[in-house]
Amino acid sequence: MTQPRFTDLANSLPATVPFVGPETAERAMGAAFASRLGANENVFGPSPKALEAMALASKDIWKYGDPESHDLKQALAEKHGVSPENIVIGEGIDGLLGYLVRLLIAPGDAVVTTAGAYPTFNYHVVGYGGALHMVPYEADAESPGALLAKGRECKAKLIYIANPDNPMASVQDGARLQAMIDDLPDHATLCLDEAYIEFAPEGSAPALDISHPRVIRFRTFSKAYGMAGARVGYGIAHADFVRAFDKVRNHFGMNRAAQAGALAALADGDYLAQTLENIAISKARIAGIARDNGLLPLPSATNFVAIDCRRGADFSKAVVEALGGLGVFIRMPFSEPQNRCIRISAGRPADMDLLEKALPEALRRATQNEEPQP
Repeated sequence: MTQPRFTDLANSLPATVPFVGPETAERAMGAAFASRLGANENVFGPSPKALEAMALASKDIWKYGDPESHDLKQALAEKHGVSPENIVIGEGIDGLLGYLVRLLIAPGDAVVTTAGAYPTFNYHVVGYGGALHMVPYEADAESPGALLAKGRECKAKLIYIANPDNPMASVQDGARLQAMIDDLPDHATLCLDEAYIEFAPEGSAPALDISHPRVIRFRTFSKAYGMAGARVGYGIAHADFVRAFDKVRNHFGMNRAAQAGALAALADGDYLAQTLENIAISKARIAGIARDNGLLPLPSATNFVAIDCRRGADFSKAVVEALGGLGVFIRMPFSEPQNRCIRISAGRPADMDLLEKALPEALRRATQNEEPQP
């Protein structure tokens, strides 16, 4: 029978997604992970008030969610000292990145990012036919200067940077990001992904300025607020920029329970503070476990720790696989030289106990696999 007439662009794309989910790995293994420390989720979970709000809202789940996310938009505007007109809400930062690329990028348009940085952004760019131009990390951090230089060289329409960064957990000083904004060429729009900003040191974010017409900053409830499964993200930008999203966004993409949960989570500052403390304690323990096993934990401004295994990518991959076989799900960066590392998310004390027990055995297995066989 005749197949669907996919576009030439669709036919050219690989049949892949940016990440293989832990559930996929569990199905392949035929067993569940005992500890889930690979997806940069917040295992401490959402505020009890958010859970209660979502449970109450679920009684009305037969209704579509408010397509304007009015109440949540009002609360976010108040939190950030901007107008609701400066806020766009969507299905996590991933969903908003898709809308952003759809708005800005036509086939062949140049887009600049860092090689090895967040792959979902690249997935959207390629999916709309954009041409990716990449710069390398500098000392395991994204380089605003290199991104701007490449953007000028290729006349980029869109430049992407995450601060703090995924997958290396490095962070830029807010003044350096402000200088990047001030130096942004007229032909480019800057996407500043701040998914992990709640974990960053004071001064890591430039001051919010919604007057710039070509800068958008994305934030999320998936990380610090522990609501990754609810898919709630938002952007902060000039009102004209935000209005453009209404042309392409899924107006009923935000379900009403997720909206209610995010609104309640935003109001529970005490729980957020406790979560940030728990994550800091866990990251310190991850770093200690790494050092005890001869590995090098890198400084982290996120909810995970990148750990230098001090060998090549094959060894790091073997460690990831060995830990998975021992019930601990983790991930690693995709590209050289960052793929010398593994990446472990903060976890509860029981997760850390399991990691402490499993890591020496995983390293032993990885080393054994690396040695030449007789």
